Order: sequence, then C-alpha cells, then structure tokens
Amino acid sequence: MKRGLYFRLAATGMSKNKKFYFPYIFTCFCMVMMYYIIQFLRISDDFRTMRGGESMQMILGMGTPVIAVFSWILLYYTNSFLIRRRQKEFGLYHILGMGKRELVKILIWENLMTAVISIAGGLLGGILFSKLAELAAVKIVGNHLGYKMTIEPKAIYYTVSLFLAIFAVILLRMLIFIFRTKPVDMLKSETAGEKPPKANWILAIAGLIILAGAYWIAVSIEEPMEAMLWFMVAVLMVIVATYLLFIAGSVAFCRLMQKKKNYYYKTRHFVSISSMVYRMKRNGAGLASICILSTMVLVMVSSTVCLYASIEGNLAKGYPQQFSVEMASGSSLEDKDREEKLKETVGQTINENKIKLKETKEYHILSTACVKTDEGIKFEHENIKSLDSLKMLYILTVADYNRLTGENLSLEKNELYVYLPDEAYEKDTFQVEGCGNWKNKGTPDNQFICGDDVETLNSGVYLIVPDEAVMDQFEAAQRAVYGENASSEKLCYAFDTDLSEEGQVSLVSELQNNISTLQLQDEQFPMVNVNARAVSKSDYYALYGGLFFLGILLGSVFIFGMILIIYYKQITEGYEDQGRFSILMKVGMTRKEVRQSINSQVMTVFFLPLAMAGMHTAFSFPIIRKILKMFAMNDEKLLILVMICCYLAFAVFYAAVYLLTSREYYKIVSRDEKK
Repeated sequence: MKRGLYFRLAATGMSKNKKFYFPYIFTCFCMVMMYYIIQFLRISDDFRTMRGGESMQMILGMGTPVIAVFSWILLYYTNSFLIRRRQKEFGLYHILGMGKRELVKILIWENLMTAVISIAGGLLGGILFSKLAELAAVKIVGNHLGYKMTIEPKAIYYTVSLFLAIFAVILLRMLIFIFRTKPVDMLKSETAGEKPPKANWILAIAGLIILAGAYWIAVSIEEPMEAMLWFMVAVLMVIVATYLLFIAGSVAFCRLMQKKKNYYYKTRHFVSISSMVYRMKRNGAGLASICILSTMVLVMVSSTVCLYASIEGNLAKGYPQQFSVEMASGSSLEDKDREEKLKETVGQTINENKIKLKETKEYHILSTACVKTDEGIKFEHENIKSLDSLKMLYILTVADYNRLTGENLSLEKNELYVYLPDEAYEKDTFQVEGCGNWKNKGTPDNQFICGDDVETLNSGVYLIVPDEAVMDQFEAAQRAVYGENASSEKLCYAFDTDLSEEGQVSLVSELQNNISTLQLQDEQFPMVNVNARAVSKSDYYALYGGLFFLGILLGSVFIFGMILIIYYKQITEGYEDQGRFSILMKVGMTRKEVRQSINSQVMTVFFLPLAMAGMHTAFSFPIIRKILKMFAMNDEKLLILVMICCYLAFAVFYAAVYLLTSREYYKIVSRDEKK
C-alpha cells in the first residue's frame, strides 16, 4: 500500500467521527493542562518563596496523584465509547480486505495523533495559563507575586511521562480488542440482539444494605478524629452501593413495576418502563459514575468554600486584637518586676517607631486543658473517652474582667461566673476537680473570648473567679494532675495599631529582638510569645486557601469528566433511539407520544444521578461537619448554607449541560424521523 495510507485513513476516521473524537481530544487536552498547572505550582520556586507558599505546595502535592489516577480512569473509560462506535467501521475495513495488522496500524496512527495533539496542546495551554493560575492562587491566599512568566521543565517531564503512559495503556486495550473480536461480530455490533436484562435482587439488596451502612456511619459518628478515620470507609461504601443500585437496583425496580398490572399496562407506562429496563442495564455504570462525580464536586467544593469563608471569622476570634504579648507570670515581686520590664520594652519599641496605639488590654489568665462533665469540669490526661468533652479552661479574675468589659461585677469567695460558648450552663453549682463545688452566679452579659479558643477543636470553658488567690488554687489543682505538663498563669498584653500588615510583621520581629535582649540580661526571665494577626493570617490563608484552590482544581477536573460522560451518554442514547423511534410509530403510537415517552426516559435517566448526589451530600453533612471541626470550623449554619447554595448552583449547571448535550441527542433522533 502507498505510504501514508494508514495515516489518511486514521485522519479520515477521526474526522468522520468528530462528534466522538473532538470531545475526547478536548478532554485529554484539559486533563494535560490541569495536570501541568498543578505540577507547576507544586514545584515552582517563585511560588515557594511567598509567605505560606510551602504549605500550599504541600496541599497541592496531595491533589497531584488524585488528578493522575482520575485522568487514567476517565480517558480509559471514555475511550470505550469510541471503540464501540467504530466497531462497524473496523468490520467493514476487514471485509474489504484489510487484515487485523492493518487495522492495528490505523489505530496506532489514531492514538498517536490524539496523544500528540492532546499533550502538545495541553502543555501549551498549561504554560499559557500557569501564570494566571499562579496569580489566582496567590490572590486566594492573600499574597503578592511578580508577573514574570516561567516554565518548569520538571512539570513538563512529569506531565508528558504520565500521559504517554496513559495513551500506551489505552492503545494496548484497543489492540487487544481488535485481536480478540471477530470481524463479523464487529460488523453486526449495532444490529446484534440483546438478551432481556434480569433483575439481580441479591445485588440490589446488597446495594441498599451497603448504602444504609455508609449513611449510618456518617450520621452516628460523634468524634472528629473518628470521623477522619471512617470517612474514606464511608466513601468507598457509597461508591460500591451507588454502582450496585444503578446497575442492578434500577433494573430490579423496573421489573417490580412491570409486575404491577394496574400500573404497567397503560400506554404511557408500558413503553416507558420496558425501555427503561434496557436503558438502565446499559447505562447503569455510566450513570453511577455521573452520580459519584457530582457528589465529589458538591462535597469538595462546599467543604473548601466553607473553610475559606470562615478564615476572617477565625482570625477575628483567634486574634481579637492585632498584637498580643504573652508571658508566664506569678504573684511574687520578681514576677511583677519582670512584667513591668516587659511592658516598658514593648512601650519603648512602639514609641521609637512612632506607632499610634488604638486600644490596649492587659490581664492575667490561666488556660489549661480540662474535661467537661455534667456537674462541671475535671482534669484528666488519660482515658479521655470523648474529644467533644475535651475543652480549654480559661480562668479570669473578676477585677480583670471588669476592667476589660467596663462591667461592675462582684463575687463572694465561693462564687464564680460560668460561660460556655456552645451551650448554656444553668445549674446552681459548678464542680471543679480538686477545688470543690462553687456557686454559679450565671453567665455574664459581656462574654470575654480568649484568642486561643479558636485554635482548639472545641470551644472553651470560661470561669470568672473572685481573685488571684482562687486562680492560684485552680492552678495548683491542675498541676497536681498534669505535673510537668501543667499550665501557668500568664500575663497578656494586647493592643491595636494603625500599621499595615507589612508593618505589623516588621514590628513583631523588632519586639522579639528587644525581648531577647531582656532574656539575655536575666537568665530567669520567662519565655515570651509575640503574636500578630498579620503573621498568622498568611498561615490561615495558606492552609484554607490552599484547600480551597485544590477544591476548585479537582472540582473542575471532576466536572470535565461528568460533562464528557453525559455527552457520550446523550449521543449513545440518540443512536439507540433512532430505530426505536420508528418502531414505536409503526406499532401505532403518535409522534408526539413517542417523543414524550423518550424524553421522559432520558430526563429520568440523566436527572436521577443529580437527585442521588443530593441525597449522598445531605447524609455526608454530619461527618463533614465533624471533619471541619478539626480545622476549627464550628459554624454549622454556614456549612448548611454553603452546601445548599452549592447544590442549587450545581443543579443549574447540570441542567444547562443536559440541555446543551440533549440538542445532539434530538438531532440524531430527528434524522430517523425525517427518513
């Protein structure tokens, strides 16, 4: 044969089947581009140098294998549509004299062209959009970076290696198919009869049981750490159950409806149910995949959006003021003298830099771990059964509380005020292990929140006590249990300034240097922590912003997969319904009735995954809430609102994808109608 014949046949075949090949190549292109971008960000030196860059690169590194595995699964799965569609064409080539070796050459050229176009185009797109993605990531984490365009050779190497391996596996699968399939079977693939599907009740019931088990895990787990451990188990159970229910359960349901004679033997239901049996048997796996991808998008995007939306709230709680200087303190004269030296050093540093203070707060506080009980609190370091009961205890004298809030509260020696942010404590007495029972005077009107509270899994327990003697008593009680790990009373000096975020970072460094001088002069000078909201802000945005950006990337990848599967489903349904359209009209149904019946089936099939994805997401709420608690996200109402908004937005997007792809379906069906 003439040189270039196989190349021309491959190019012609791809062109004539452009409805199948172009979306496939475009998806390959997008996958290559996305993978290069995430690899680029993961290893970019410029990205690493910004504040929080290393943390974000670590988070992006977690998403790299996810995209790699999903790219392989998606491209391998969608390639099966191409093979099925080309069977008749390959069979015709064989009848016209081509052997399987010649067919293999055509397939090699097709796969080679697809690989070259996808990898080259994807790399070009990735390089062009990598800077845009980098700037978007920098914007999300609230940082700044230059506009210099760079190319990462390692990212190119990793991307090319991965997708060459994927295309090699796909080609191997196609060659095995060609050598195993008889030419006659390929030629008759579209007209081959299909056995009536049987209802597999065992698999259907197994799917229901597994799904019920996964839902039970999601709603019954109470501990955040336990939720983290069981989350992947529940996810795997949901995936298995979804496939079983769509493949076997849907057919079993249709068979059950066929046995109801009063329902089944009606014109509107007879054709619809009979067709649905075959439709669900063929498309069960694809519909289950759409459902799983939709659920992944909803859970991932809603969780990361919620985390990102809570950043400013957590910063405000964790750092009520711009700066806080904390030092272990006591009641001795030496301790008081060191406190004065610390305040003098801080004040001198502020004056030297001509910084204007807006508000200052000074107080002594004891913060330590405790276990919440029905009667009060106890100190425990072993056998803690519930992490929800593990709290941080904050103890403040009534004098410091009055000075901070402007209140004029008073307490007797055996009295205290109790404040629990998560619940109301209405008992008359409050028990403290090692310190006896105390009379509860209620909850103060002005609730003072310590910045450390947001760093813990659970909100704290706040006690306002009569004086420092009582605070010392509580300190001794927890020291008797915790020993060397016990907490000490500390001085907190907090203030606000008119500095920018860059200025705040500079002031922290200068304060730390000046305080280090004090510590060198006095070997007994305690450790001092200098905290600033601006310093921690980059860490918050690096963690939450990194997860949010990763959620957007993975959500986009999953959406690409979902759109491609929906598109191929619509095309496949169209070619299958061409012949059915004519047959139904020949047996007496009007064109309007046929179109209504087919349209009802298609809408049911394609919107069933969306409904089940919504159900999966709803049942995932309890376990997601527990996991987010590990990231100090305790706003349940925000999570509910975000999940609802994400589902509604996704439903609109899903409907738009359905309407756009359904146009191709009706074009294919209408061709047969015109004939």
